[in-house]
Parts: sequence; C-alpha cells; structure tokens
Amino acid sequence: MATNIHAIIAASIAVKQEILADSAFQQKVQDITDAVIHAFQSGKKVMFCGNGGSAADAQHLAAEFSGRFYKNRRALPSDALHCNTSYLTAVANDYSYDDIYSRLVDGTMEKGDVLMGISTSGNSPNIVKAFETARAKGIVTVGFTGAGGGKMKDLSDHLLNVPSTVTPRIQESHILLGHIICELTEAAIFND
Repeated sequence: MATNIHAIIAASIAVKQEILADSAFQQKVQDITDAVIHAFQSGKKVMFCGNGGSAADAQHLAAEFSGRFYKNRRALPSDALHCNTSYLTAVANDYSYDDIYSRLVDGTMEKGDVLMGISTSGNSPNIVKAFETARAKGIVTVGFTGAGGGKMKDLSDHLLNVPSTVTPRIQESHILLGHIICELTEAAIFND
C-alpha cells in the first residue's frame, strides 16, 4: 500500500519537475499572468470554465481573484461560468450541454476580457465552443489542458498543456499553475 502512495506522489512530482525544467513553459505562465494583469488594469474581467473536477478548479481560481489570494484588497471581477444552476440546467435542456458556456461568453463577455478554459483532454465540446465564440469577439483565450492540447490548442491565445496524459496529474498541475498566476497577478496589481 505505501508503495502505491509513494509511486503516486512521485508521479505528481515528476510532472511538476518537467514543468520546472522547461523555461519556455514558465514563460507561457508569465505571458498569461501579464495578459490577466492587463485585463484587470483595463477594467476587464477574467472568467473560467471547466467540467467536473476542472469546474471545481475553475471556481476555485475565480474565487482567488474575486475573493483574495494573500492580500486584503478589493475584489477583482472574476467568476466561473457554471455557478448559476438555473441557467446551466435551462440551457442544457433547451439547447444543448455543448452551448452552456458559449451563450454566456456571448452574452456577458466583451473584447479584452480573458476566458480561461480547463479541460484535461482539450476536447470538451462546451469549452471548445466557448473558445470559438470568444475568438470571434476578441476575448483572450487561455487553455489549461494535458500534453496534446486537443482541439483547444488551435483556439487558445495562450496554452498551458501540462506534459502528462494522466487526468489526476494534469489537474494537480493545473491548480499549481493557476495559483501561480493568481499570486503573481495579485502581487503586481496590489503592490503596496
């Protein structure tokens, strides 16, 4: 039993060590952070979307901006697009589950906003459709995916394709990378 625990922890660390050794990947994290800082400083918002565990990560990261990370400071305009269950169930029922995010992107987001989509495969139809809508509106798209990037690869202005094909290892890295972006953004905007 302890061997399995050790192996799982080691596998998680190995993915993060690969990211740690990749300066180009780290530059992508900085580029995303710069885009998020620019959006907030320009009066724009940063929205998140995901499914399942990735929806939980989306909600978590949005709360780091709209709540706080380390500092007591004003709220930043950020939310996860799935938080209104009446909307979610109505649109999924009346249209399609694939439309739940694209309709909100179309109705509530504008040019210069940032949309962060989290999908381990990069192929979640509802996020792909949301990114297509975002691209048409001039909204900056940030994809958090696994190694290949899936369909989101070509729709992302910025792509963090974690070097793994194992869903839990990808998700563990997504929350690490999201936390880095939140921490650096907060420090840059509230640098008192």
